[in-house]
Amino acid sequence: MRIIFLLSFGFFLTMSSLFAQDTFSIVAVDEETGEIGSAGASCLDDTQFPGSGGAYIISDILPGRGAIHTQSFYLGGNQNNARLRMEAGDSPQEIITWLALNDVQGNNSQRQYGVVDFDANGVGRASAYTGLNCLEHKGQRVGSNYAIQGNILIGPEILDSMEARFLSSTGTLAERLMSSLQGANVPGADSRCLSEGVSSLSAFVRVARPDDAEDALYLDLNVPFTAFGVEPIDELQTLFDFWLLTSVDEEALANQVRVFPNPATTMIEVDLGGISVNDQTFIEIYAVTGALVKTEKLIQNNTAIELSALAVNNMYFYQVVKNQQAIANGKFIKLK
Repeated sequence: MRIIFLLSFGFFLTMSSLFAQDTFSIVAVDEETGEIGSAGASCLDDTQFPGSGGAYIISDILPGRGAIHTQSFYLGGNQNNARLRMEAGDSPQEIITWLALNDVQGNNSQRQYGVVDFDANGVGRASAYTGLNCLEHKGQRVGSNYAIQGNILIGPEILDSMEARFLSSTGTLAERLMSSLQGANVPGADSRCLSEGVSSLSAFVRVARPDDAEDALYLDLNVPFTAFGVEPIDELQTLFDFWLLTSVDEEALANQVRVFPNPATTMIEVDLGGISVNDQTFIEIYAVTGALVKTEKLIQNNTAIELSALAVNNMYFYQVVKNQQAIANGKFIKLK
């Protein structure tokens, strides 16, 4: 099952240099799953540059191949050229070298890039570039399967923290990217936002599985702007937590847990298949807002759940929990 929050945007081939200093970001690949990820944040947002999506504009993912971030004095022409080089088979370092020689304005010293991909054997590769004229603090951290880069930072500790969290966190690539972003969740991580007491004004996280279409990624979350004093990484974490709650692969669970009928009217039935129940087996039902609206203990493998208190003509998400661990997720529609 996939919940995808998408924001459409166009790549602007010419844009004011004020949309320049996208600050901290990470691109990474997972060699075991073939997933490709992209996350970042900036003290510029969609209200300042309508249609940009905020920090989201720097992210370009080619499922099954790689990801590119083009930031600092962003130009859509450079981003498009980087994509063409990746499609042509260039490695991350070759892409960056080509961009240095072919900057669309002839000023590569202002640019910052992060690029990752898989080689012909499925091994991750990564490279980054930070021009001498990017604004301080600027820098990058590169590993075998990730590149972290930033400019206009409050200090090098932002990059250090992002890298440390990415390397030390466990779980999926999506979870590790989100953890890395949280490493920059401090006031003034983007130094322009220090006076507002937040790290940034916009933030995003994206992950593509190998067979994803470019316009339908497995994970695609964006916070394009926030109200004054609201931390976008926290807002993104809320979206991410809800996505995580509902992102279990339904096909893998098809022979184990069933919740039916769907659509439902007065009740649903929970069939746990071969899974045994105990006194710590529950179903939790959530509204689309993420609010928990009903919790009920499952006392046998087939348990009927009454739905009269739930609003009609609405979608709901459920989570089956045993011993405080989720064993199934899904959704259903409540009709009259």
